[in-house]
Parts: sequence; structure tokens; C-alpha cells
Amino acid sequence: MNPITSGRRHFEDLAVGEVLVLASVTVTREMIISFAREFDPLPFHLDEEAAKASLLGGLAASGWQTAALSLRLLNDAFLGHVASAGGLGFSDLKWRRPVLAGDTIGGTATIVALRLSQSHPEWGIAEIDFDISNHKGERAMTMRLANLIERREVLMTQPQQPYGTEHGSGRA
Repeated sequence: MNPITSGRRHFEDLAVGEVLVLASVTVTREMIISFAREFDPLPFHLDEEAAKASLLGGLAASGWQTAALSLRLLNDAFLGHVASAGGLGFSDLKWRRPVLAGDTIGGTATIVALRLSQSHPEWGIAEIDFDISNHKGERAMTMRLANLIERREVLMTQPQQPYGTEHGSGRA
């Protein structure tokens, strides 16, 4: 057992259909502009007048900022409490409506699939669907995230051969 993750939930503790309620965060004008200056310097993320005249209708957070804030909420509610080794990627990312200055976002993350790693039996993979909404109940972002989770007990179905050797090959 890994002493660093021994007190955390492991792959065996997770269940498909488990819904994780995320906290919320209010996205301020200052947060939007600070993030945009560093990572996404488009006018509708930096300039309130340009933002009002844009399709977004006001100073809007970058979609990547919304995703980053959502990941932080997932960490606080879930990833910080499981034996996570990190993300494997995401799919089906949709920014469904802009997150404007003053909006409060939050939502849920649902475990939609659990599978064992084919190549590393000590790991399982959890697929998690995000559903992020603003304070008006309007859906702002959805996506699916795959995360690598440590298994507590690893059952080996066949012996592993060191250095890729085969049984009876006579070579090391």
C-alpha cells in the first residue's frame, strides 16, 4: 500500500453513477482580466466596451478559465480525496454559454464509467462528466474527464515476465 494515498479513496471505492456536488465560485472582473492578460488576451476577455459589443454581451471569462475553475472545484470535492495520479485527458468539451463577470458557477461531476487499465493493473480509470451552471441555473460548460486512480488491491491473473522475456525462451 502506498503510504501517501493510504487514507484516500481508491478505485475500488468508486461507483458508476456517484454524483459529486461541487462548491461554487464567483467569477469577478479582476479574475477574468488577470487570466485573459496571461492566457487568452482576446478583447471580450479584456475590455468591457469591446465585450458589450461582442457576441458574448459582456466581459466574459475565457472558456479555459471556466474549465480551470471547474477542475479546482472537482479537486476540492473529489480528486483531493482519492488516490489520483492525474488526468488522462478530456473529451466532449462544450462551452454552452459565456460566464460573465459577477456570475457564480458550480455544479456536479458524475462518475459515468470505471475500467481497469489494460497495461497497468495497479491503476483504474474513472470517467467523470462535468455539468457546470451559472447562478441562474443556465448550463455554462460540460465535458468528460478521464482520471487515473490507484487500485488498493491488484490481482495478477498471469505472472509478469521481467524484461519482456517469454516462458521457456532460454533468453534473459
